[in-house]
Amino acid sequence: MIDVSILYPNEAGATFDFDYYREQHMTMIQQKMAGACSHFTIEKGLQGPVPGSAPTYIAIGHLFFESLDAFASAFGPHAKAIGADIANYTSLKPTIQISEVIVG
Repeated sequence: MIDVSILYPNEAGATFDFDYYREQHMTMIQQKMAGACSHFTIEKGLQGPVPGSAPTYIAIGHLFFESLDAFASAFGPHAKAIGADIANYTSLKPTIQISEVIVG
């Protein structure tokens, strides 16, 4: 299984609309990818490694696919539309990490 992680850094003055991200953006991705995306999860940063410190990331989204090929085939045709929607929920530029799930 492949995990496409989308990490949104916690930057001063940044905005992030969790409701839009959950209800519109991530749901749109799952629909556009026509079943290639098996499911998604969303994490909201609470704190960093030191108690009381700010979280490194304000949000992290995870999209799960059976294989890297399945992700690439499904994402390619919709990359522009997905990217264009980012401004509707955040002022941040996300970092993307694609990983193989070893356990989980």
